[in-house]
Amino acid sequence: MALKILTVDDSKTIRMIVKKAFKPFDCELLEAENGVEGLSVAAREKPDLIILDITMPIMDGVEMLTKIKSEATLKDTPVIMLTAEAGKENVIKVVKIGVKDYIVKPFEASLLIEKVSKVVKLEPKKEEEKAQDIAKKYLSIEGDIHCLVLPEKVTKSVIIEVEGFLKAKIKEMASGGVGKFILDLSKVMAVDMPLIKLVISIIGKCQASNIRIRIVGNSIVDNELKNFQETSTIPIDQTITFAKAEFG
Repeated sequence: MALKILTVDDSKTIRMIVKKAFKPFDCELLEAENGVEGLSVAAREKPDLIILDITMPIMDGVEMLTKIKSEATLKDTPVIMLTAEAGKENVIKVVKIGVKDYIVKPFEASLLIEKVSKVVKLEPKKEEEKAQDIAKKYLSIEGDIHCLVLPEKVTKSVIIEVEGFLKAKIKEMASGGVGKFILDLSKVMAVDMPLIKLVISIIGKCQASNIRIRIVGNSIVDNELKNFQETSTIPIDQTITFAKAEFG
């Protein structure tokens, strides 16, 4: 079963940093903006670890930690505190109340993982789970249509990620009777040979699995694709709506 880790911080940025740090691991990340909300989530979800900021509105981390240690069902939950440099004097106070460790902000994700690994066992995600997470970045599903949206800048890492999950996804679509695929290039602002190869590869995979495919692109994409012999005859739809209509 995946670890439940609760991060309590009024900074959305810090919560995002924490969430991203644990992305490679088999964890369920829970979030709260203050101590009151954090206590509610902790009581309901019974997390395996709490990452708790000291300075927050409504109820700060020291008060929340005190209440955690007074609750029979939560008192044994390990807590790692986050504190700003200016608030280091609070560390002695929270250590006396009972924390496993503390981190001074700003911090590197690697330090957070190092500290947490000493408290709970972090298990890396399985390869298929990683592929599913990556697919969610690019794929959306509406009815029987799968839409792959590429970002403005299609880097080598983007191409590697897409190629990493696409073969299995198309196979899954074919076996499930899903036969409509849209490749959305409307955000793309530059077309180069690696992207051309990716487009050709996606078209080939879809055709081999009897999946109908439409390409959506802006005027830049449309013009650039026409300059490459391999893609010069590919019809480009201007909008997702028009591409869907073409499926009939």
